[in-house]
Amino acid sequence: MPAPASPRRVALDGLSQIIGEGRILSDVMADPLWQDLTPAERAAAQRLVTDTLRYLGRADHLLASNLQRTPPLKVMNLLRLATVELMTGGAAHGVVNDAVNLAAGNKKTAPMKGLVNAVLRKITALDQSAWDAAPDTMLPKWLRPKLAKDWSKAGVARIERAHAVPPPVDLSVKSDAQGWADTLDGTLLPTGSVRLSARGQLSALPGFDTGDWWVQDAAAALPVQLLGDVTGARVLDIGAAPGGKTMQLAARGADVTALDVSEPRMVRLRENLARTKLAARTVVANALTHQDDPFDAILLDAPCSATGTIRRHPDLPYVKSQAGIDDLVKLQRSLLLRAVHFLKPGGKLVFCTCSLLREEGEDQVKWLLSQTGDLTLLSPSAAGLDTRWISPEGGVRLRPDYWPDRGGMDGFYMAVLQRNGSPPPA
Repeated sequence: MPAPASPRRVALDGLSQIIGEGRILSDVMADPLWQDLTPAERAAAQRLVTDTLRYLGRADHLLASNLQRTPPLKVMNLLRLATVELMTGGAAHGVVNDAVNLAAGNKKTAPMKGLVNAVLRKITALDQSAWDAAPDTMLPKWLRPKLAKDWSKAGVARIERAHAVPPPVDLSVKSDAQGWADTLDGTLLPTGSVRLSARGQLSALPGFDTGDWWVQDAAAALPVQLLGDVTGARVLDIGAAPGGKTMQLAARGADVTALDVSEPRMVRLRENLARTKLAARTVVANALTHQDDPFDAILLDAPCSATGTIRRHPDLPYVKSQAGIDDLVKLQRSLLLRAVHFLKPGGKLVFCTCSLLREEGEDQVKWLLSQTGDLTLLSPSAAGLDTRWISPEGGVRLRPDYWPDRGGMDGFYMAVLQRNGSPPPA
């Protein structure tokens, strides 16, 4: 008879599915085993998985000197999970005992419960300096060389160091950003986002029920700002769900059409609009086939590798691969051409991806400009925009290792283009 669900047992199962089977954490959390937990227990299990993936490099380094050979994946993941918990403040007695019991409760791992106990006892004897000196988790082999080519080996090391820091929570607010920063004991960032200084239940904070703010990384909030004044403008948000940018546009007075191919994701967008009391037209359709009148401005948040969000989603390296990147690049190009088709003469297009790869950012803008003489790349302008973020071709490149003294940011690329006035491409 299987042991009852507990955060550690569920986290171990989830970790093994991510590392062993390449499943994404959000899909793993939809499994029945997770539903047997209370909301607080689910949050604890999710945190255990995320922390273990974030600190996998450090855990493996400490375990390597205490293992003669690597045990089966399930046992190794149990040791990783417990090591991370022990070295980040977990109570030694409870963590070790629970790990041994988890090993004993499975007939395949029961013969190794003695190993689990012995190794973890050695880990408990280590001081914090051993953990702090251990190497950061390296990016996967398919991604690291590509990023080293784009940003240098030293740049990749800085990105990996940024990934090892738990990301803060950023908020976009309807108005009075400084007032909300004061109310929520946060910090007003130069770009206008509010960064919280403490973690907790967001729905219990002032302003949540009244819809005065929503969670959105500071980097993800910048593309809308590149459009400038959108008051009264008819704006199309392509790839809109879950709605952060749609809400930004609506709060700035735009007449927004939010377009997304996924109905479940659009349900979440509508829920967010309802909570924030903001209005937008919502359309579930494929942008490549959807028909509509021309727009004054378009925001294309294109499907991408999401490699810029690894610091928030450390499971991504285990479910992505180069095989999927090539298809994404082709899709981005099709969407860029389609977006230009929707744009009025004189209208602005902001293209953005939460990717660290040039081929999903800078290279795409260069390609688009080579396909049509009807576009001009505009100089980016937004509150708090650091001139060091401007990339050579004229877009904006953000990386996780930027703002290290403030807690970093997601990796993003964005560029703003204007249609000159000839008929849109067919």
